[in-house]
Amino acid sequence: MLRLHTAALIVAVTAESPADPAKPPQRVKATETAETAEAAATAATVETVFRIESARIIAGVARIVRDVGLAEELAQDALVTALERWPESGVPDNPGAWLMATAKHRAIDLVRRKETYARKLAEVGRDLEDVSPPDPADLAGTAEDIDDDLLRLIFTACHPVLSTRARVALTLRLLGGLTTEEIARAFLVPEPTVAQRIVRAKRTLAKAEVPFEVPYGDDRTARLSSVLEVIYLIFNEGYSATTGDDLVRPALCEDALRLARVLAGLLPQEPEVHGLAALLEFQSSRIAARTGPDGAPVLLADQNRTRWSGLLIRRGVDALQRAGHGPYSLQAAIAACHARAIRYEDTDWTAIAALYGRLMALAPSPVVELNRAVAVAMAEGPAAGLKLVEALAEEPALKDYHLLPSVRGDLLERLGRHEEARVEFARAAALTRNARERALLLERSSG
Repeated sequence: MLRLHTAALIVAVTAESPADPAKPPQRVKATETAETAEAAATAATVETVFRIESARIIAGVARIVRDVGLAEELAQDALVTALERWPESGVPDNPGAWLMATAKHRAIDLVRRKETYARKLAEVGRDLEDVSPPDPADLAGTAEDIDDDLLRLIFTACHPVLSTRARVALTLRLLGGLTTEEIARAFLVPEPTVAQRIVRAKRTLAKAEVPFEVPYGDDRTARLSSVLEVIYLIFNEGYSATTGDDLVRPALCEDALRLARVLAGLLPQEPEVHGLAALLEFQSSRIAARTGPDGAPVLLADQNRTRWSGLLIRRGVDALQRAGHGPYSLQAAIAACHARAIRYEDTDWTAIAALYGRLMALAPSPVVELNRAVAVAMAEGPAAGLKLVEALAEEPALKDYHLLPSVRGDLLERLGRHEEARVEFARAAALTRNARERALLLERSSG
């Protein structure tokens, strides 16, 4: 994908050496400096608008060309056109509509060149009625059109025909507006690897002839589950990074939360969408308190709760009221228990243990059971929790999961079995791939 350095596209600054080395270079006139600054400001405006509007533009164009890869290219073409024209003509009153109209007009021209007007008339519909230059009023689309197109793009980017990694990368690219470099940096993988994932994902969608549509009925339920999983995975990687030197990557959390909010607005009748949104609101509220000034992890019991975001907690409560009783809604209810506790000692661990029990019955997994064990230990004592943890010792799915020995070490320490606890902390440190977690676990293993 074309990487656009917009200031370079708009501002042509030539630095030629003087013919006479003794002759000082000419001063840049004030008017030239002002023009350069204005052009740079316009470039920044273009990039900001495109970052905000890119998902809507790609979605609107994809409805016409039925190919998300081609739609992204046409959206980028519209961006280049804006970079060329806006410095001269000025920024339009509605820049997002201008970009949408320009991209759609290019899409229509492309369709006409490739197919006959008659064959594509029904598919393109209203967008083919005006063959004149793009007019935002005609081509920008109504709010309802844009919402429908965004939903189509979300379901397409998260289609089960793609691998989980491909879905995550494509969603961040098309809906999050992230560059390939930004995605690679967020997940600590080489940029060419991410680029290939995105290219292969687009190719797979085209080869499978995945329709650009919102599914309905049973298919919609299954597909929505895939969409929610992608957003959840993006957030989790930001909230507790699996690798690297940072425990938290706030930008990923922000991207996932924004996607969850958009989806909740587009699908207000889907309880689990609100459940996921509530969960991410609650978890996001604690991000600032999860690390110290040096980036080291701060355990939940030691966090300064005045640093928790009251606004995000209130948003989480509002979303939870619209949620249902699915897995994400139950996790949101657990997060709400933490959010309501003014002090760590006020946490209702009995309620949390019960909620994990319900989650285990609905969506059983060893990780959920491990979390339930922690809650039981807090509610009934470390011995009760350790009994549940010991039952998970031979679970294949947790063989390399660093939190299993970490939890076991914590419970052993609370029981006064310090030597055994240190062994478990050392084992957990060897398993984790996150430098911050490793440092904390090694510190506990030597304590």
